[in-house]
Amino acid sequence: MENVVKFGRINNKNGENNKMSKVLVTSALPYINGVPHLGHMVGCLLPSDIYARYMRMMGNEVLYIAGTDEHGTTSEVGALKEDMNIQDYCDMYHQRHVQTYKDFNLSFDYFGRTSSEQNKEMTYHIFEQLDKNGFIEERAIKQVYSVDDKMFLADRYITGTCPYCGYEKARGDQCENCTKVLEPTDLINPKSSVSGSTNLEVRETKHLFLNLPKLESKLADWVKTKEPFWPDVAYTIAQKWLKEGLQARCITRDLKWGFPVNKEGFEDKVFYVWFDAPIGYIGITKQWADENPAERNWKDWWLNASNVRHVEFMGKDNVPYHSITFPATLLGTAENWTQVDYLKGMSYLTYEGGKFSKSEKRGIFAEDAIKEFPADYWRYWLMSNAPEGSDSSFSFDSFAAVVNKDLNGVLGNFVSRVLKMTASKIGEKIPEGAELTTTEQDLIKNLQIKINDYFKYMNAMEFRKAMNELRAIWVEGNNYISVTEPWTVIKTDKVRAETILRVCINLIRIFAILAAPIMPSVSEDIFKRLGLTANDMPILKDFDVEKEIKMLKAGKSFEIGDALFERITPERIEELKQQYGSKE
Repeated sequence: MENVVKFGRINNKNGENNKMSKVLVTSALPYINGVPHLGHMVGCLLPSDIYARYMRMMGNEVLYIAGTDEHGTTSEVGALKEDMNIQDYCDMYHQRHVQTYKDFNLSFDYFGRTSSEQNKEMTYHIFEQLDKNGFIEERAIKQVYSVDDKMFLADRYITGTCPYCGYEKARGDQCENCTKVLEPTDLINPKSSVSGSTNLEVRETKHLFLNLPKLESKLADWVKTKEPFWPDVAYTIAQKWLKEGLQARCITRDLKWGFPVNKEGFEDKVFYVWFDAPIGYIGITKQWADENPAERNWKDWWLNASNVRHVEFMGKDNVPYHSITFPATLLGTAENWTQVDYLKGMSYLTYEGGKFSKSEKRGIFAEDAIKEFPADYWRYWLMSNAPEGSDSSFSFDSFAAVVNKDLNGVLGNFVSRVLKMTASKIGEKIPEGAELTTTEQDLIKNLQIKINDYFKYMNAMEFRKAMNELRAIWVEGNNYISVTEPWTVIKTDKVRAETILRVCINLIRIFAILAAPIMPSVSEDIFKRLGLTANDMPILKDFDVEKEIKMLKAGKSFEIGDALFERITPERIEELKQQYGSKE
């Protein structure tokens, strides 16, 4: 899934490639089983895409990678339930993931798989370095075995009551409610998530552990360097783990599906999915590089790499593994691996206050969402309501209100109104007009302030604030045309009316440029109406409104086109509520 969406990428001219910074963008790797719902999309995938697009438009060299997380009991159980061979099961769902992300216009440079040979190579290398440096130890442990399922159960496939907070659906590896790290034997009234059986036994088995306590001091020093930069969600969780004291973590499992352990005496076991999956970022980058080795080198991004800023996006439940376990793993190799510079942890998006559930037919999943409305509708709503500081909730009432008011009423109305008015009063070419007046200078000044704030929030990955500024920028255009009233002015001063409409058409272009990271298809549509292509997309760095508002010259043709957005009716809202299990 390479470069699936071209629009929003910029062509750097006049040697500007030499000035670019390198930005490595990664997203939490989605589990292979099933397909993502809207909560998954906004929790890591969509914000990572928007940031990657924005960084490209700022003139940086960006590598944006992700892939399906394919190993472990999740795949074994999923294949068993669907009566499929595990490899065939993973192949099928990988393609479903790929198609879903294409439909949502995610602009991965490469979307790979953690089961690849490249990731196996990376996993083996990192394990060997850890073992050589004395951070791997053998332990005989007691593990839960399901008699009815005839298998050792992975931690996440044992559920029960959390002994710390009383949450009744805690998993054997971690309680989602209090984020406490658990062992399956800690749970009260445990049962198998595979079959629901409580016929469980604790059996002794030998495994390999990553000795995190030996790495704790070095890791704590590293985490402290992130305090000024990481958002509270990520930094607080990392400090909580360190304060409680790190425990050695088992990195092998009694399973068949996974990378066989490359150590004598453990060949019948596989690496734990949470060991090889984060390494998958490196392995997937190597997949990308191996497809064009003459031009790409994975080490330029990951090993002894210079001038690389690594930004990760994930839900808060994944933060501990990416702020503690994976960084410790890389530190333990004593090699110069690229570590995460900024970890954007997101809270949860709920469905009307409850959980999305495919089995209970509650909530809308990405595959279905794209059949109801274009991707950009969802992209804009999700980022306008991104669960950054706390959880947020999706409802079709809120979705329709935002689409109708912001997209249709503010942006879509402005584009349609300006182009139709110009075409009917003057013709389907940008009018000549005259010089700008103090009214336009005030507009330019106000827009520059708002656009600078928009860039500030996008740089800081404060997406909700960025979306507020983007909408405010669109409102400036509507305010301008309302105050200047070209439909009235044209009766007495055609040249002045032409000036106003020329400015408005240039505003349409500016709006399309700024919206491109969030709504790439809408931006592309607007560009086409103005006779522009992706090659006309400017670099956003040092964006000068006074210059950009004069960019489209008189005489250039444009097309009106159809309405940019569909208004969502109350009847349609009720249909969607019924179809997707609304509480109402």
